[in-house]
Amino acid sequence: MINVLITGCSSGIGACAAEKCHQRGYNVIATVRKAEDQLALQQLGITTTLLDLTDSVSIQQAVSFTLKHFNNQLDALFNNAAYGQPGAVEDLSRDTLRQQFETNVFGTQELTNLVIAHMRTQGYGRIIYNSSVLGFVSMAYRGAYNASKYAVEGLADTLRQELHHSGIYISLIEPGPILSQFRANAFAKYQQHIDKDSSHHRNVYSSMEQRLTKQGPAAPFTLGPEAVVKKLIHAIESKQPKVRYYVTFPTYLFASLKRVLPHRWLDWVLIKVSQDEHK
Repeated sequence: MINVLITGCSSGIGACAAEKCHQRGYNVIATVRKAEDQLALQQLGITTTLLDLTDSVSIQQAVSFTLKHFNNQLDALFNNAAYGQPGAVEDLSRDTLRQQFETNVFGTQELTNLVIAHMRTQGYGRIIYNSSVLGFVSMAYRGAYNASKYAVEGLADTLRQELHHSGIYISLIEPGPILSQFRANAFAKYQQHIDKDSSHHRNVYSSMEQRLTKQGPAAPFTLGPEAVVKKLIHAIESKQPKVRYYVTFPTYLFASLKRVLPHRWLDWVLIKVSQDEHK
């Protein structure tokens, strides 16, 4: 029986991962930030606990609960909880950037380090970070999110070397567009932190608002969250999990283009994609 801790399970990828892993026979603990989000998961028979990645006490309590519930055997951690802060880099305040990193990077890594300490004791484990295609290529008006995912990838790549021969495997999943509440959550952060009217980019923001509030897929090649969960299961169960798992055509495409194109040519492609989004 596989014991797995999954963060960010209120909706989207996390909720799908918790449900599919539970159906597969895993013992799952699914974390959510708000108590009202626990009920739907609990009705499926999934154990839940509250976790706020901006709060060290909450992180410590979630790990303690997890280890106690699993009788000190934790096989896998799926670092899924994150959000995207839209906006031009010049419009991002220091506090806005800090908030992006508190959840996506600092809290995620604090949780991971606590789990690593336990996995070292038991001599094995799997840690999977849900990164993004934007963890290795950058797109305009996503600077805070780009930077946070680049940071996650740097930490994961370093850990993979530091944990060599420890029995603990580190994997990154790098999705492109996935059906989830990501855009709705991003729009809320945009409204909270971006002063559109005083920005040089206000015309772009008008079209960006339409994309963030559009119902259904807002980008070509969008897949359901099940595509990510398929890679997650491989990373947990395979004897030799991959270092990186690409999900969606754009991830495969941009990974290939990054290998073969000069930097300025790749910039041109990414600028063109961004411009097409904001027409």
